[in-house]
Amino acid sequence: MRCSIRPVHAEAEVRCLCLDRTSNECPQRVHFCETFGGVSVDFEKLNFGLRARRRGGSLRVMIRRLFRYILFALIAILAIGGADAFAASPSDGALFQSTIAPILQRRCLKCHNSNNAKGKLSLVSLASALEGGKSGAAIVVGNPDESELMEQIESGDMPDEGPPLTEEEIRSIRKWLGAGASWPEEVVLRQASKADRSWWAYQKLGTSAFQSIDAYVEAKLAENGLRMNGPASRRDLIRRVSYDVTGLPPSAKEVDAFVAESDQHPDAAYAALVDRLLASPRYGERWGRHWLDVIRFGESIGYERNDIINNIWPFRDYVIRSLNHDKPFDRFILEHLAGDVVGRGDPDVEVGVAFLVAGPFDDVGNKDVAQAALIRANALDDMITATGSAFLGMTINCAKCHDHKFDPIEQKDYYRMRAAFEGVSHGDRVLATDAERQVFEQATRPLNERKERLGKRIADLEKEIVARAVEQPELLPPVTRAKVNRTKTVEEFKPILARAVRLTPFSNDVDPRKNGFGIDEFEVWTDEPEPRNVALAANGGVATGTARAVEDSVVNAMNAYGPALVNDGAFGRRWRSAGDHTLTIRFAQPEVIRRVVFSSDRPAELPDHATMVFVGEYRLEASEDGKNWRTVSESWDRTPLNDGFLRQRRLRFATTDEDKKKLRDLRRTLAEVKRKLRAVKPLRRVWAGQFSQPDRPTFLARGGDPNRPAGEVVPASLKILDRVVPGYTLRSDAPEGERRLELARWITHPNNPLTPRVLANRVWQYHFGSGLVRTSSDFGFMAGDPSHSELLDYLARRLLKFGWRLKPLHREILLSRAYQQSADYRESAAAKDSDARLLWRFPPRRLSAEEIRDSLLAYGGVLDLSMGGMGFRLYKFTQDNVSTYIPLDKHGPETWRRAVYHQNARAANTDLLTEFDCPDPAFATPRRASTTTPLQALTLMNHSFTVDMANHFAGRLRAHSNEPLAQVERAFAIAYVRPPSNSERAAAVALIDKHGLPAFTRALFNSNELIYLR
Repeated sequence: MRCSIRPVHAEAEVRCLCLDRTSNECPQRVHFCETFGGVSVDFEKLNFGLRARRRGGSLRVMIRRLFRYILFALIAILAIGGADAFAASPSDGALFQSTIAPILQRRCLKCHNSNNAKGKLSLVSLASALEGGKSGAAIVVGNPDESELMEQIESGDMPDEGPPLTEEEIRSIRKWLGAGASWPEEVVLRQASKADRSWWAYQKLGTSAFQSIDAYVEAKLAENGLRMNGPASRRDLIRRVSYDVTGLPPSAKEVDAFVAESDQHPDAAYAALVDRLLASPRYGERWGRHWLDVIRFGESIGYERNDIINNIWPFRDYVIRSLNHDKPFDRFILEHLAGDVVGRGDPDVEVGVAFLVAGPFDDVGNKDVAQAALIRANALDDMITATGSAFLGMTINCAKCHDHKFDPIEQKDYYRMRAAFEGVSHGDRVLATDAERQVFEQATRPLNERKERLGKRIADLEKEIVARAVEQPELLPPVTRAKVNRTKTVEEFKPILARAVRLTPFSNDVDPRKNGFGIDEFEVWTDEPEPRNVALAANGGVATGTARAVEDSVVNAMNAYGPALVNDGAFGRRWRSAGDHTLTIRFAQPEVIRRVVFSSDRPAELPDHATMVFVGEYRLEASEDGKNWRTVSESWDRTPLNDGFLRQRRLRFATTDEDKKKLRDLRRTLAEVKRKLRAVKPLRRVWAGQFSQPDRPTFLARGGDPNRPAGEVVPASLKILDRVVPGYTLRSDAPEGERRLELARWITHPNNPLTPRVLANRVWQYHFGSGLVRTSSDFGFMAGDPSHSELLDYLARRLLKFGWRLKPLHREILLSRAYQQSADYRESAAAKDSDARLLWRFPPRRLSAEEIRDSLLAYGGVLDLSMGGMGFRLYKFTQDNVSTYIPLDKHGPETWRRAVYHQNARAANTDLLTEFDCPDPAFATPRRASTTTPLQALTLMNHSFTVDMANHFAGRLRAHSNEPLAQVERAFAIAYVRPPSNSERAAAVALIDKHGLPAFTRALFNSNELIYLR
């Protein structure tokens, strides 16, 4: 490093040793201009001596001058650190890198970082420290005593939390400040995360210590002085494994056959049972539901409007189909992130990328640029969060605003991943094969061409008519009045006796070709000294008209938007017209009227017409008998609202009879062409995202605010795994599809230890109720250590050996003694391991919501096992500006399919499913809660669904036998897969005799044994 003070004998500036940057003044008040072996020479003093020699001074004087220079140099060296300067010059930044930076990171950055600058002081860089905070600059380079940082540290005021700095740390900071506070400009400090790259999850998969699951489990148990339980009973085991693999109970026939075979060949019988269950199509339905939980799959958009998504169900079917076919999971992930790239033209593959848009998003829109950027950032954040948690077990989203506080994930990593998704938008698109597209094109092209020709002929004729009207303005009624006004439009006419008035619109005030509109109040005033509003409901007026419908509405549309709102004397709620859009007001008796007043926004509270449209052109009529009507006023003499309305008016009044016939014929032909087009089977549109090349680079956002861009970031892999997985970096203009494809390849790289660990842990969790890592979507610091770390790596390696196929891994787990052991409780073992994390017994569990519902349908004998297609609904869906989901009180046969096919809308309460902890897909649910609430008991006892299923179950039993004893035996075999005890048998028969068979089956549905597995 050099000093910037210009020596008298030199022309060029050099950098300052103290400041490590160009400076016009040396903070040490000495002029260091060159450094030799750690000793700085003051050329100004030296030159002074040399000049004396040149002026003819004696050699003695020159030697004295040289000695004085050496003395000055030694004093300067001591001023910046004494003898230590010879040992380790601060010019190399060693002190800062080895000592100062760790102190600042460990003790200061929690409160003084760029995102949380307490006292407006950030200590992440030299520039921010020099800029300082509320009290001014934090440091004065070269002067510790004048540095605010030093004063706060020595007084004990910093840090706020934790013990004060040690004497050694304080001396180090003082020494660093005094030596010039060397701090490389490119070094920006970040608060250290709790975990670093040495965290277990980021290491390569370990080697095998044992060659079986049971060996790992037994070794861990032995360490803790525990042992496994003995094997479960055959009946418990078949019930357990049937639910685990298929989500359905075994039939009584299957149980009896398995028990009989097990008596002869227990291991072979169980292995055959496992193989049969894994081959069942019911497997994909059960495990597909698990995966849909993990990836936050929902069939409504969430947020404020929460509209239903009716065409995302093909993704659900794709998941079930892929699992049933045992598709390698690395390929499955590849299709989730880039199915449209690797499977272009194959809808069964392309649909996989619907994963990216299966979460909630805000479609309200915002014209404010800053707010629109935030909405877009939230949509991309959902994709990043889902990708990181589902595949990698990483909470990458925690690095959106700053470096991750717990894991070694840089903020840049978050935006590197965001760059992969910049071109993804929510929406649907056509998914079809090339052959399907060709057939569709051949069927529609000639019709579209004819449609275009007819449209042009109509447009040309209308153009001629408008030109005629322009040349002959007398064809139009003269304009004598102001345009309509949605806050108040008044019509006055000669007094007329009437029993009713009628308003017929020709258009609304937004589009001259449409006539749907809204009215908040419609008044009809009498012709008398003190006029009365005879349209008012309070005065006997009755309003009739068709209200705008809402989809599948069970809410009375007439109450929500009905015509009664136009004459209730209040503003704020409006009739929204539908049908022929005509409004009729009938009076209590005939009245002489002379004025009508109507509006859509009388208080002038709404911002624009898009919020509530009004009439544009209309006719007002009156009638004495409600049959014969006469026109009292029309809007044609009012000023047109704009040029579009003027054009429509010209067309109306300048069209001749001949023109009308031509137009009528052309429009009739055009309507027929459109009908034929509608008859062509459309190409399937699926909610699978829309993709476009990003039109701008990705920028890191300060504090996560997209309106505060920092440096540009390119699509790249996460740096956290660079030591174990080959990374990638793309250009900023890389093709949109390539970005996602490279990310998918990096995630599924054979060397990536996270992906197989996370997947193996999920499989284990769904079999044993808890993963080897409890937080199955977070393998970071907050997850802690696995309960069986070596077993986790063993399972991950087995998964890779199986070619990423899940079924062989399932089989190995299910055939283990750890899985087949009984769930018996042992107090001595529970004292050491209360929740059986170490697997000294099989952990019992309650059935999931879907398993309970599907089981009741199965017991009732009405379960519909048809697969795929659009889902059924257990709610009524109503839609206006927002959507409402109202639970059904009655579940008809159309709902008797497996619960995985329920149209799973966000914020949709569905009684039994919701009560038994079926999650709201607003968020991913990697592990479901299992609560116990009074509503669960009330639902199983009283809901019409459980009552209906109890009746159907009773019907099955009657079909089996008319004898109560035989019915009880059969019921226990079906529901509990065991015979009843003597006391149970007697109590059940007594219940049937007293209250009937449905009461007995209903009691079975409300028993713990039915809804718990052991």
